[in-house]
Amino acid sequence: MSEVRYLVSGDSSVCVEFGNEISPDINRKIRAFKIAVEKSGIPGIVETVPTYRSLLVHYKPEVIGYKAITEKFKSLMGTLDNIEIPPPTVIEIPVLYGGEMGPDIENVASHNGKTVEEVIKIHTSQEYLIYMIGFIAGFPYLGGMSKEIATPRLKEPRVKIDGGSVGIAGEQTGIYPLDSPGGWQLIGRTPLKLYDAEREKPVLLEAGQYIKFRSISQKEFDETAKAVEDGSYKYVTYDKEV
Repeated sequence: MSEVRYLVSGDSSVCVEFGNEISPDINRKIRAFKIAVEKSGIPGIVETVPTYRSLLVHYKPEVIGYKAITEKFKSLMGTLDNIEIPPPTVIEIPVLYGGEMGPDIENVASHNGKTVEEVIKIHTSQEYLIYMIGFIAGFPYLGGMSKEIATPRLKEPRVKIDGGSVGIAGEQTGIYPLDSPGGWQLIGRTPLKLYDAEREKPVLLEAGQYIKFRSISQKEFDETAKAVEDGSYKYVTYDKEV
């Protein structure tokens, strides 16, 4: 294992950094360490938050100090190879591509010398690892998008992007869970709600899961939106083959 760094992050949290790149291997280490911390019984742990390259651990400084908690973390590092990580699940995200839902899909196609149909085929052919959730509630940061459809951000961001919009920015793809400003190239929209404050589990997705996009028609979009609204929608999930 490459050298792990313990970075002070305020007076009640520590950032445990596993590397300097975005990769599935580092993500596995983060997931294993998260499980190890949660099972360790270390007093004062409040919350763990996975990111691309690290795990942010919030703790109660009146219960345990920075030096003591990092020493305990160091003792856990040797156990990570023995941690059983649950098989990741894949959740299907239906998307209506193009048109009003994806006004920039032709930009993505022309930038890469593709047809719109080819962009959709490439975008729906991958299973995307969710590395972390941010910058607004429920926004998934995904890895694994083909460079064949990589496209720069818009030169002028939009003031408002509708929740559910699926976009591309550079070599990344993602989904806006809520209405917000943004500069990603919009290629489609999902009728699913990635964040719903009234739901028992407000945030639909979680780090360590995978997303599989599926192209749908306007009719299926409308039917799915109605089912989501009345609570009858059945989410499609399956175990990822490893």
